[in-house]
Amino acid sequence: MAVDSDYRGLGWKHGTLTVQRHGAMLAPLTFVLADGRQVSPMHIAPWADQPIAATLPGILQRLRGDWVCVPFGCASEDPTAPPSWARLNGPAESGEEIHGHSSNHPWTWVDGDDDSLALTLDYPTESPVRRVHRSVTPFADAAAVELNFGIEFRRDCRLPLGLHPMFRLPADPRRARIEPGRFREGRTYPGTVEPAAPLFAIDESFASLEAVPLRAGGTFDASLVPLPLNTEELLQLNGIDHVALANEAEGYRVKLSWNGDHFPSLLLWFSNRGRQAEPWNGRHVALGMEPVCSPFGLGPASARADNPMMLSGTPTARDFKAGETFTTRYRIEAEAL
Repeated sequence: MAVDSDYRGLGWKHGTLTVQRHGAMLAPLTFVLADGRQVSPMHIAPWADQPIAATLPGILQRLRGDWVCVPFGCASEDPTAPPSWARLNGPAESGEEIHGHSSNHPWTWVDGDDDSLALTLDYPTESPVRRVHRSVTPFADAAAVELNFGIEFRRDCRLPLGLHPMFRLPADPRRARIEPGRFREGRTYPGTVEPAAPLFAIDESFASLEAVPLRAGGTFDASLVPLPLNTEELLQLNGIDHVALANEAEGYRVKLSWNGDHFPSLLLWFSNRGRQAEPWNGRHVALGMEPVCSPFGLGPASARADNPMMLSGTPTARDFKAGETFTTRYRIEAEAL
């Protein structure tokens, strides 16, 4: 194990991994497949080592791989939101950070087990969250890692939560395929993610990623990525607990599974050269496949409210008690196609 203060790594028979203190983000992650090939499925933002990184919000400075969000989301005041959602949207709450304190600050290493990497982070005293924990453990006999995530609470609260894996995509359009597990319903974003590059209809439902309603009418196959046009979009699949991304250009499949009782939805973030401002500069291409208990990451206030998604039967926040410790685990693995 490396002992660098900002990064630590592990190696095992089936791969290597690195975790950084900032946001406790996991990447790079390299798996050795059964046929001997090495694949690295996690995304690293192209500005991570550029001078502009130091000027960015904490979450963006070294954006990469997989991390946890407590609470998940950020406030929205979208003028294109339909009335049923617009009434819930508003300015950020006091102390609100994009995807929570956990996503924006350096964590502290927890020493002990040579077979895993563990970190912890204390929250500000005004937060109902006391502390968060995270560990990454390779499977000794597989190209897979298990991630454990815990939250300690100092006060009763109701919060949205999320996991935030981001996956690297091939250079050529439509050379990877999203393979979701069975889901109850799909929903398009209730507003506009990027005003300069919209694609999907506002607040519509769908039954298949291969037929998502378009803003201009008709449907679109969103299962094949990267998309063949510049856009920034979100889709949410409700009632799901696993998903895979088949990278056909490189001949491997990466699989993600989680506890569907803890995270009943999967948020798909299509970051497809749609954002032109710094640091994105029309060059950011990645796919977020994010298990969540949240309504599209619209922010804690919207998540706690009687929003349309919650009223339709999908939980968008969880209740916690003072003194409680919430724990969950999820898995990332890879195989040859």
